[in-house]
This record gives sequence, C-alpha cells and structure tokens, in this order.
Amino acid sequence: MSEPTVALVHDYLTQRGGAERVALSMTKAFPEAPLYTSLYQPDTTLPEFGDVDVRTLALNRAPALRRHHRWALPLLAPAFSRLEVRADVVVCSSSGWAHGVRTGGAKIVYCHSPAKWLYETRRYLRHRPLTVRLALAGLAGPLRAWDGRAAASAQLYLANSRAVRDEIRRVYGIDASVLPPPPTVDPAGPRVPPAPLDAGFHLCVSRLLPYKNVDVVVEAFREMPDERLVVVGAGPDRARLRRRAGRNVTMLERVSDEGLRWLYAHCAALVSAAYEDFGLAPLEAASFGRPAVTLRAGGFLDTVVEGETGVFFDEPEPGALSQALAAAMSRCWDPQRIRAHAEGFSEERFIAQLRQIVLG
Repeated sequence: MSEPTVALVHDYLTQRGGAERVALSMTKAFPEAPLYTSLYQPDTTLPEFGDVDVRTLALNRAPALRRHHRWALPLLAPAFSRLEVRADVVVCSSSGWAHGVRTGGAKIVYCHSPAKWLYETRRYLRHRPLTVRLALAGLAGPLRAWDGRAAASAQLYLANSRAVRDEIRRVYGIDASVLPPPPTVDPAGPRVPPAPLDAGFHLCVSRLLPYKNVDVVVEAFREMPDERLVVVGAGPDRARLRRRAGRNVTMLERVSDEGLRWLYAHCAALVSAAYEDFGLAPLEAASFGRPAVTLRAGGFLDTVVEGETGVFFDEPEPGALSQALAAAMSRCWDPQRIRAHAEGFSEERFIAQLRQIVLG
C-alpha cells in the first residue's frame, strides 16, 4: 500500500527565523512534498529552500511585498483562502495564515503561535506607529472570525511548546499535542566570523520586533560597559535599537549559518528577554555548550533547565537581566551536560515523530 501524498504550507519565506527553520525540517521529513507559501524572497531567507519545490501565490509577483511582507497583511487571509492544495495530508506551518488553505484531504496545523497581532495586540504593537495600530484595529474583527474558521477546519493541531499549547486552547478551544522543533544550526558545520570580534561576548539572536524586548537587553548592557553584546537580527525595531545601543553593542543584520556557528561557539552566553513561543536560540547555543540567560516565560520554560543549562530572570527589565547575567558569569558551567540537553531535541527525533503523526 502506497503512502499518502503530503503537501506543506508555510506563511511566507522572507526571513531567517525559527519558523523558517522548522519549515525546512518539515521538507526533510517529506522530501517529495511541495511547499506552498505566499511570498518567497531567496536572498533574505534560508538558502536551503533553493533545493525545495517552493510554490508561491500570486502575491509573490509584487517585489515590494516580498521585501516587506507586513505590507501584505490585509491580503494574506483571502490569498490563502483561495489556495486549494490537493494532497491526502496537508501540513500547515502557521503563525497566522497557512492554516487557512482549502483541501479535500486531512489538514494538520503545526502552530508556532496563534496570530500575535490578533490576540496579543498590546505587546505586539508596542512602539509601532499610530497608523499601524489603527489599521490593525480596523482589521482585527474580520480577521479573528476568519482565523477561527481556519483553525476549526483542521483535523489535528500540533504546538511547538507547552506555552503555545495553552494559547491554542485559550484562543481556539482546541487541545493540541506538543511536538518541540529541533535546533538546526549544526555545530559540526563550518564557522566563519561574521565581523571582527573577540571571543567572550554575550549573544542575542532575535527578530527585532517590540515584543521580543531586545531593547531591554540593549539597555542592560548600557549599564554594563565592560561587557560586550552582539545582537543578530532584522526587523522594524532596528533603527530604534541602534539609537539606544551603547558602544559595547554590535548589531549584525543578516548572518549566515557559518557566521552563527562562529558566534555561538565564541560567545559566553545567549541572552534574551523575549516572550518566546518556543525558545529556539537557547537550544542552538546549548548545541555549542553555551548557557542561556532568559526570561522565565513562554517556550524558554521548555528549552532551558535552570542551573543546568541556564539562568532565568523574572521580569523583562534591565536590572533583572543584569543580576541574572552576573549570576550566570559566576557559575562554572558543564559544556558537555549542556550539549546533551540540546541533543534531546534533535532533528532526527522531530522528523521521526512528525512522520509518525502524519503517515500513521
């Protein structure tokens, strides 16, 4: 008996974030499956998608939308609603859009998070222009109704963490199973310094969005001029963060995996004050034997073991982060034990579990 046909759907391929890395792992689980997405900009996302059968929507014909995917927000719900994917099983990698596709087969949604701009508007829209907030306020009602219908059309929901599982239950009333994604920056790969840096800096890897609280990290290092911080990420908060950053902060916008490997291998610790849905960066750092200093919230509760692989702080405030960083620097960490923790989230495990769920 032949295996059921599988197709994959992802919101958009315009960034180099955790959701894109999960989508790439899904293509390894189902190498024959096409990957449908709204927008695909090869030079700003992971280069490995060049080897994937990526199929885009009509929106992709607009270069401005490929470069600024947030401009497409009013168009994404109707665009995905018009997309009909023919396969026995459709796996949607979704943070707000991909789960809206139509299919005659089974629909499985791997949810990175219910749409933050709909359900966490105060946190998500912090520091955004008034025009953006007013525009989203006008769209929120119809989009919530569309989002609820899209979620209800799925036969199965998977969550990347316990925090997202709880949010799925709160927002949709759906009970989801937890399938943690893997760290996919392989420590065995080549390492190339992305900038002239000396080892021993602290590292923050994040999209530069208000709810990621990178400003808290930057402000904490203004109060610690003898410590160095490297921030890796792109996003609309970049200009504001540059203005606030002290001389001990280096900001790098787009870094290859070779560069990320070098940064993880040479940093003292990974630092984050974000409300993360999963918390992939601490696992990537752990793969290199490096501890993490993170907010005690969200997905970090699944990926950081306090006192073993990292240190928590309780509020997204510079002072709390500074104290936690001092505590982390005073400890003697066991790199082998930290790496062993990361190995429990391997890509091989993720692929095997996803195939079992999808193929039965």
